[in-house]
Amino acid sequence: MTEITAALVKELREQTGAGMMDCKKALGENDGDLEAAVDWLRKEGLSAAAKKAGRIAAEGLIAVATGGTRGAVVEVNAETDFVARNEQFQEFAGGVAAIALEGAGDLESLTSAAHPSGGTVAETLTNLIATIGENMNIRRVETLEVGSGVVVSYMHNALAAGLGKIGVLVALESTGDPGKLEAFGKQLAMHVAAADPRALTREDVTAEDLEREKTVLAEQARASGKPEEIIEKMVEGRLRKYYEEVCLMEQTFVIDNETKVLKAVEAAGQDVGSGIKVTGFKRFALGEGLEKKEEDFAAEVAATAGM
Repeated sequence: MTEITAALVKELREQTGAGMMDCKKALGENDGDLEAAVDWLRKEGLSAAAKKAGRIAAEGLIAVATGGTRGAVVEVNAETDFVARNEQFQEFAGGVAAIALEGAGDLESLTSAAHPSGGTVAETLTNLIATIGENMNIRRVETLEVGSGVVVSYMHNALAAGLGKIGVLVALESTGDPGKLEAFGKQLAMHVAAADPRALTREDVTAEDLEREKTVLAEQARASGKPEEIIEKMVEGRLRKYYEEVCLMEQTFVIDNETKVLKAVEAAGQDVGSGIKVTGFKRFALGEGLEKKEEDFAAEVAATAGM
């Protein structure tokens, strides 16, 4: 049986906001499996894990670059927020996004691409690490492209042009007015930044995510003591709410807070003079899924003093 350490309990508590004893029990019930423990707490109604699991936990910058029918977004990590405000670091991150715009859209080809300063992107990063004196890495990259239309970017709370903490790309396929299409795309990208959809449509929700949600909803319904045939109907009803939360086209548009995104896209198509198809989106939030190192200054001072 897996040992339930204090560190494991602490990690689960930070992810879910549940009490220490509840976290310890959840881990014990699930043989130390952190993900299963999160689900167990949700089933027991003891956790807000679904909203907290993707919290931001690393430093650096998100950078976006667009050019007509193509866009790129990258995440470049550093150890401290101080470095994110460094002019050299910002210039590097923005340059990497521009290089990614012309590349294949994968990390390997990006890091091996030529950098304007000479050498490859990876070699330039190594030199920057030596200059600034802090560890850094290019964590991920994504690109979007349409045959006709626009790829629009949005940066939430930008530190500089195309640089910040939350970067979004939205791809709109259309032959309508480019200026109006760009304006609507910007609104939709702002929506994605705020609402954080996980999929474009119901069909794009992964089988794994759907099955996991069904299991949680079924356990919650079963706890009410209802018969199985009623539980099945309850789950189907709650799944509709789930889709409205995670699917972009079914979310309520944050611009007016009443129209469904699908209807907003249809209305925008009439405005631009041609139908619009949202072919994809990318949303990068700095550090999501990474654990941020916590500094215990009291312990550090005590250790230094030999206490």
